[in-house]
Amino acid sequence: MTSTVPAPVAPTADGSALQAVLLDMDGTLVDTEGFWWDAEVAVFGELGHRLDESWRDIVVGGPMSRSAGFLIESTGADITLAELTVLLNERFEARIADRVPLMPGAERLLSELARHNVPTALVSASHRRVIDRVLRSLGPERFHLTVAGDEVPRTKPHPDPYLLAARTLGAHPPRCAVVEDTATGVAAAEAAGCRVVAVPSVGMIPAAPGRTVVGSLEDVDLSFLRALITPMN
Repeated sequence: MTSTVPAPVAPTADGSALQAVLLDMDGTLVDTEGFWWDAEVAVFGELGHRLDESWRDIVVGGPMSRSAGFLIESTGADITLAELTVLLNERFEARIADRVPLMPGAERLLSELARHNVPTALVSASHRRVIDRVLRSLGPERFHLTVAGDEVPRTKPHPDPYLLAARTLGAHPPRCAVVEDTATGVAAAEAAGCRVVAVPSVGMIPAAPGRTVVGSLEDVDLSFLRALITPMN
């Protein structure tokens, strides 16, 4: 998979103000946030360090560089960020094997977006090698575009990944609905100017102007997403 498409995708043909749907991956579409923590615990255990459970909410859901850097600093482990990144990616890939569990409602939502040909992007802080593995479960044909954390100069919580996705799809950020599960991802989407649906998986995310919080993807469908965007946005 690549992070670009040959030409902008046309906005939805039904006249809706919604131009694109941009979705996070880990914890939003696939139930893998716990897998990342398991990988971190295992790798640091082999390095002779025990991770404090209270660190889980700090490292899960953030970009690899931030999470790995925090753990190195907190444990004093004798390993470089680059070395640790390789080990964590390898351990995570081994953990997910060939299939990963989808979050409740993810299969139905992705099928509906594809059926209506809504321009859809997967926007993740995970690295390309991990995204391509997870796409075997999600179905790569369901996305017009995928953006990986190691393909942008600044990943979440910076707006860069969402701005890139919107621009490549030929959509205006205020006309994009973003579905995220962590405060880091929500911050990135809101900084890009997108409308956000938060489905919290780690920690609380309060409702706010331009942000809707739901309990599950079971509460989200195309009509729900279209209702978030008005012609005046």
